Amino acid sequence: MQELTDAWSHAVTLLVSADPDLIEIVALSLRVSLLAVVVAALIGMPLGAALAVARFRGRGFIIVLINSLMGLPPVVVGLLVYLLLSASGPFGSWHLLYTPVAMIIAQAVLVTPIVTALSRQTLADLHEEYQQQLTLFGLSTRSKLMVLLWDGRHSLATALLAGFGRAIAEVGAVILVGGNIDHVTRVMTTTIALETSRGNLALALALGFILLIIAITVNAAVAVMRYSARTSAYV
Repeated sequence: MQELTDAWSHAVTLLVSADPDLIEIVALSLRVSLLAVVVAALIGMPLGAALAVARFRGRGFIIVLINSLMGLPPVVVGLLVYLLLSASGPFGSWHLLYTPVAMIIAQAVLVTPIVTALSRQTLADLHEEYQQQLTLFGLSTRSKLMVLLWDGRHSLATALLAGFGRAIAEVGAVILVGGNIDHVTRVMTTTIALETSRGNLALALALGFILLIIAITVNAAVAVMRYSARTSAYV
């Protein structure tokens, strides 16, 4: 019991004093996850929009595939990225393995299906709701997409927040491709796992507290976005 009390006390000290190692780990975690979400948004949102509006052969199969990829096991993604970036892999000459870039790639692979599927569903619902009006005004496909993107901005932001929540909490994939190297690729989730196994509960508790605050903040932001979307719908 005394050991646990001491660990909590030391964890509070680390948080209050803004321990440099703690800040470095948190900063890298946020940087990797945010960049992964940006990559996922650049790929997933246009793809989701195309699947929502366009009609082409094989569209149903692609939608089912993307929905299935939302449940990708993180360790499998980590393994595939590892094989691609390893010395014997097709991109081994780029020397990206065990770098933050490799971690961003792994997280982006995990997040992109989530962003794509949620974006498609949001824009498809709006397209069905506004289809008659959009056709009546004779808008081009690009103009239709701009209207749908603007009206669905709250839900699309929610999709990005959901992707960020998945990325920031990831451990399996990033530890495989990042290696959990001190001052290089050590993020919150991998550090918590490592320091807990070492018995260094203070750092693990401090990082766990920060991760919990981030998770609560993301969920609160999602709730606010949904409320704003409902409110704007009645205005």
